[in-house]
Amino acid sequence: MNTPPPPHASSLRLIRGTALTLAVAGSLLLSGCSSTDGSDTGKDAAGAASTGRLKIALVTHASKGDAFWLLVQKGAEAAAAKDGVDLTYASDPNATGQAELVRDAVRDKVDGIALTLAKPDAMKAPIAQAKASDIPVVGLNSGIDSWQSEGVLEFFGQDESVAGRAVGQKLDALKAKHALCVIHERGNVALEARCAGVKKAFTGETDILYVDGTDMDAVSTGVTDRLKQDPSIDEVVMMGADFALAAVKSVKAAGSKAKVATFDLNQDLVKAVQNGNIQFAVDQQPYLQGYLAVDSLWLYKTNGNISGGGVAPVLTGPAFVTKTNVGAVAKFAANGTR
Repeated sequence: MNTPPPPHASSLRLIRGTALTLAVAGSLLLSGCSSTDGSDTGKDAAGAASTGRLKIALVTHASKGDAFWLLVQKGAEAAAAKDGVDLTYASDPNATGQAELVRDAVRDKVDGIALTLAKPDAMKAPIAQAKASDIPVVGLNSGIDSWQSEGVLEFFGQDESVAGRAVGQKLDALKAKHALCVIHERGNVALEARCAGVKKAFTGETDILYVDGTDMDAVSTGVTDRLKQDPSIDEVVMMGADFALAAVKSVKAAGSKAKVATFDLNQDLVKAVQNGNIQFAVDQQPYLQGYLAVDSLWLYKTNGNISGGGVAPVLTGPAFVTKTNVGAVAKFAANGTR
């Protein structure tokens, strides 16, 4: 899939959840440890439904059409439907643009904000504005090393440094000698941490290549050119499913014998693992990240729950998906949720 250039303006969409029944109270089992604080809103789930639906904003750094973020959005929508809240979703890959989207949510007086921290420094001021307006903020996907210092209540995602080191160790086990780790967004803390982890744990040689992730043709060309320049590269590590599928074509175009591995997966990537075009994928469960982020805000506003106690992140990965176990997630990928 060719990823279009970043939008110059935010895309905002209102998602109406279905009415919440009392049976949803069973979802509190998902919250882990809980603490009740009557000062939050003074209303339980039934009270929230009768006096007005909660409004939650999800703001990410996604580029338009990125398949990974569609999974995050689907998870968020499912939680919104279950919890009976009004969810708005907006994204901008530009850090300044994303920050302004968060300020928009504050001005809209939402009841909670879930956001990504790909560029943590850019989020400091809007997060402070949200807190000053008594709007709770949770983090997801990017920023596991900075969510607490940024004043975020909870975090849901993968420890990217741990995931990167796990990939490096797996490459050793696969007898790889020379890896090319491809970053499609310079300065994204999550992507940088992944490649740094690979380089730290892998005993072979690791090169890092930066490409423009908003232009899939440029990604393919960049990988092809590097493989032609250095035939000793025997492993290409990509940072996303769509980019990995492009890298498979790059390997063929370069006449290289390199294998392709990747972080993240989608339906097409699952098929590529099944047919052997992709060696393995690291799954951080984006659907779960979106779901838990929205559900956690509902739980906090209606019952005072804080997942991880506010001191530890809730990890959604990493897990390896290989040809031997891909069947376990294939049916969910076919449904568009993995």
